Amino acid sequence: MNSGLHGRTTDDTYARAGFGAPVRRGRRPALLVVDLTRGFTEDGFATGSDLTGVVESTARLIDAGRPAGVPVVFTAISYTPAEAAGDAVTWLGKAPGLRALVDGSDAVALDPRLPRQPGRDHLVVKKGASAFFGTGLAATLTGLGCDTVVVCGATTSGCVRASAVDAVQCGFPVLVPRDCAGDRAEGPARAALFDIQAKYGDVIGLDDAIGYLTSLPAPRRAHP
Repeated sequence: MNSGLHGRTTDDTYARAGFGAPVRRGRRPALLVVDLTRGFTEDGFATGSDLTGVVESTARLIDAGRPAGVPVVFTAISYTPAEAAGDAVTWLGKAPGLRALVDGSDAVALDPRLPRQPGRDHLVVKKGASAFFGTGLAATLTGLGCDTVVVCGATTSGCVRASAVDAVQCGFPVLVPRDCAGDRAEGPARAALFDIQAKYGDVIGLDDAIGYLTSLPAPRRAHP
């Protein structure tokens, strides 16, 4: 890594500060799939890029968690026509390309390659970067009895990072499978993953994440 203050490497500086300890993995995780909508996963949209690998890896993770009844929460950024055209959402002044994410448009539809089960999975519609800000996500996870959040989605440097930070601030240990997080550019993505690993959660491999979910016990069913 690059040299930091007083000639120390970045790794040395962060280790000296006491960052990077492993997080606790609970027995009731939830999968948080952040903004894998067509407007982000397909390069035909101005806001998107080809995230086929991320979608496929996330689909594998979802399928791995089904036998244990792992809750899945999808999120989507979506604006009303008035929000998209006006100044009510301050973020859109900085990122005007997101004005294309209008309710009912193809851009805000979840990627059809994801194994979503509408009668079982949850959907959170949000207006900002974090899946927690201005939504009922924290209450939903608490109501489901979740004790860990596995964060996937797009973009790594934006909504994934913001959601990971807020998950920790809401009291949930965080895991981020690197193969399940995608971005438009490599540099910002690598920096975000480094930051998450140092301060907010564990950045792990896909096999590790699948192994974690498949090791969970199957849910108990009530007797008839």
